[in-house]
Amino acid sequence: MSKEKPSIPKGTRDFGPAVVVKRNYIFNTIKRTFEKFGYLPLETPAMEQLSVLTGKYGDEGDQLLFKILNSGDFLSKTKSEDIEQGYKHLTRKISEKGLRYDLTVPFARFVVMNRNEITFPFKRYQIQPVWRADRPQKGRYREFYQCDADVVGTNSLLCEAEIVQMINEVLTNLGLKDFTIKINHRGVLAGIAEAIGEKGREGDICVAIDKLDKIGKEGVRKELLERGISEAAISKLEPLYTLEGDNEQILGQLQTILGGTTEGERGLKDLHEVWMYLSALRSQALTATNESGNPRLMLDVTLARGLSYYTGCIFEVKVNNVSMGSISGGGRYDNLTGMFGMPGVSGVGFSFGVDRIYDVLEELQLFPDSSQVGTKALLVQFDKESEMHALPILQQLRDAGVASELYPEPAKLKKQMGYADQKSIPYVILVGSEEIATGKLKLRNMQLGEQQDLTIGEIISILTK
Repeated sequence: MSKEKPSIPKGTRDFGPAVVVKRNYIFNTIKRTFEKFGYLPLETPAMEQLSVLTGKYGDEGDQLLFKILNSGDFLSKTKSEDIEQGYKHLTRKISEKGLRYDLTVPFARFVVMNRNEITFPFKRYQIQPVWRADRPQKGRYREFYQCDADVVGTNSLLCEAEIVQMINEVLTNLGLKDFTIKINHRGVLAGIAEAIGEKGREGDICVAIDKLDKIGKEGVRKELLERGISEAAISKLEPLYTLEGDNEQILGQLQTILGGTTEGERGLKDLHEVWMYLSALRSQALTATNESGNPRLMLDVTLARGLSYYTGCIFEVKVNNVSMGSISGGGRYDNLTGMFGMPGVSGVGFSFGVDRIYDVLEELQLFPDSSQVGTKALLVQFDKESEMHALPILQQLRDAGVASELYPEPAKLKKQMGYADQKSIPYVILVGSEEIATGKLKLRNMQLGEQQDLTIGEIISILTK
């Protein structure tokens, strides 16, 4: 009988120690910032009731849900006619649970179930894996982590300002400098469509305008015509192509263009208020510039994400000069919990794309050395006597906070040094008969190839600097 070759499901990944250490560096940097701003950690089960998940992501999303077969004889309550009625009908008979598809629906379910226990406004962050039965391809997996932060139960635009601050702080703490936080407002998009006589067509308009840099004004005009926007309306878009100056000046120019449109004026008022909060907070996001000299926080009237979902400010973050899509995004929504019979709960949230951030930091070589090294010192032994002499030294190192190991058997020196090399351990401490007799240990710097005879106290002093 042949042995089966081990494998993992398509669209999933193993993360070895070196990768996990780097991912944890990203997670911990994000967590520290979230908690500094008063966000609390939340975890929800990997599986939810299918009744909670279905109907929340559209027909396509429902097909991408991973369903879990009922335990035991899952076919016991089915009949042949159940199969004849199709997979949707059969699924309800054989599966009551599914793996979570995102973190938003479980969050909404949690808020509704615990509305009498939690304190509003409720600030939560959540970093957990989600599962989608998608077709695996480069950059798209069936299991991946989402990293969300939301505050629900308030309409205050201070929340939007703090989101800008948190994004700026996290990315700065990760060593990124050249990134752009784009901000817009659903009302501004609706106001543009209304101002040119194409109310409700903001999606088509913004998709085309967003390509201005790539295809030019004539290309944008052609695409808008193809999308059914009238020639007269297209000519009224002309002032949007010449918006210039800083964010405050652009807001002023938009006031002229959108004046008299209800939604447009609401959007501009909200954006003015966000800027007011950021100014009062002396936010670095407001004053910092990128390597190109452009402001880090940029009002972008073509930004149009999640039009069917977001109702207020919207955000998107891109790292410049890196071939990567957005690494963060989000916005304000009005009815998160309405799907579970609790209408009118406004909130604002955003998420970080951890996998994309990882790839950016790897490409720009921004992971610090501390995120790549586990063990800092390896104690090398030669026989039973040196092993017993090394054990209290090992404990002293660990008590001093130095990540240390003792090679577990008296192997040849070449083998023990090779072990240190393969694990990128920067220091090796030799404990042999000579070291036992003199009371001084040999400390070898593996990178420089230098060796010193030192006391354990001197070694600890060097390794804890």
